[in-house]
Amino acid sequence: MPTAALVGVALLGGLVGLVVPPLARRFATPPARPRPVRGAWVLLGPTVAAVVYGSLAVARGDDPALPVFLALAAVGLVLAAVDLACLRLPNPLVLAAGLLALAGLAGVAVLADDPDRLLGALAGSAVAGAAHVLLALLPGSRLGFGDVKLAAVLGLPLGCLGRDALLTGLILAHVLHGALVLGLLAARRVRRDTLLPLGPALLAGAWLGALVG
Repeated sequence: MPTAALVGVALLGGLVGLVVPPLARRFATPPARPRPVRGAWVLLGPTVAAVVYGSLAVARGDDPALPVFLALAAVGLVLAAVDLACLRLPNPLVLAAGLLALAGLAGVAVLADDPDRLLGALAGSAVAGAAHVLLALLPGSRLGFGDVKLAAVLGLPLGCLGRDALLTGLILAHVLHGALVLGLLAARRVRRDTLLPLGPALLAGAWLGALVG
């Protein structure tokens, strides 16, 4: 992808980052009130979104499914913000992400005459969903059904990219979450019974899986 196009995609990500906070507040329960932010916090959202978009463009610039990945990233950023705010993954957003992924990847498969990619996406969704159902059923598990549904949705783009991307995305999500929990426990910022959101780690894992898969 030409440098100018990469810059354009990154700038688009920055614009997406600007609208994530107000959208997240609409889906937060209870509704989150706007809070004044200063300095680095004003730049954090757009910077994160620009990095996500730019890196996807670099890694998957020749993939006809790139627009689907970018659209999913936009919804994912809102989901991450909501989960961080209220430990909740709203069904409408998860459903929108799933429909967007399924319709978009199906369209790409048809246009590219490559049905194997769609079959891979469906298989990835089934594997990711089933694995997280099993994790949720383990004694003492704190995995919520919203996390299971999000994992199944993220299995679509990861499965579309192949087995390596799927396994990398799923494994890294839990490695990142585990490392964060251990770090917070060591810093005494949380207790062993503190509930922490898994959605951002699932989304980060899927992003990294898409980069290296």
